[in-house]
Amino acid sequence: MELRHLRYFVAVAEAGSLTVAAGKLHTSQPSLSRQIRDLEDKVGAQLLNRSARGIELTPAGQAFLDHARSVLSQVEAASEAARRVAHPAKPCFAMGFLTGHELTWMPEALQILHDELPNINVMISSQYSPQLASALSKGTVDAAFLRRERGMPDLAFRLVVKESLVVVLPRNHRLAALKAISPGDLVGETFVTVSNTAPVLRVVIDNYVKRSGINMTPTHEADHLAMGMSLIASTRGVGLLPVYAQNFLPRSVTSRPLEGNAPTIDLVLGYKKSNQSPILKLLLSRLDELVARASNKTR
Repeated sequence: MELRHLRYFVAVAEAGSLTVAAGKLHTSQPSLSRQIRDLEDKVGAQLLNRSARGIELTPAGQAFLDHARSVLSQVEAASEAARRVAHPAKPCFAMGFLTGHELTWMPEALQILHDELPNINVMISSQYSPQLASALSKGTVDAAFLRRERGMPDLAFRLVVKESLVVVLPRNHRLAALKAISPGDLVGETFVTVSNTAPVLRVVIDNYVKRSGINMTPTHEADHLAMGMSLIASTRGVGLLPVYAQNFLPRSVTSRPLEGNAPTIDLVLGYKKSNQSPILKLLLSRLDELVARASNKTR
């Protein structure tokens, strides 16, 4: 008795028709009939009744069907176990990036992990900072470049870089003629700020405006960089954004530094304190090297 006999028998029993089963098995009906007869000879009992209504199991056939299914299931389980041993699944390491920062930090992070890449599957995601913090907390992301989000006691943050804020404005704006812009220069301008999709950045901007003693009420709020650029260009407004935004300026928009003590915002590498991933430990142990490599490229 061979496994194919069992597979053919189960297929016929489940289909209730030699014709249908033959189609599913990609064989001819006469050949399938011979296989079933061979099986019945080996078992020593009639397993199927053939009639005009189709195929029906005999009592012997019903008893044999249960065991045939069990045997086939055990064979599949044995095969799967052997495949897992021969080709073990690679561990997965999930990395997240605050949207817009992939350009700088993803190549460097992957370079740090270069020697381990053949042994792991790396998954990359790009999201807003609050979503990344939530993913870290839930364990769906192992490490993320994000802001230092509040109210996350289960997370740890390592400083990557302090990003200065710059003024973003239309290229033909009157303030674009200046080499640097003071807070007072911004008074009276249409002010485009960030929405609560970037709560940490919003606090930094609001605190800077308050500390500077200027009266600037936001006219528009942008959910992301592209929306911010569009609003600045279309309303001829001004905005305050981290310096990395300069990598995504359209031709109609430019940037200028702030005079004096410009505000900064931290970009951090976040991870869950209880995460014991050896890949995470490797990344953390070489974080200073990663930062140095990225800094050399941006100079």
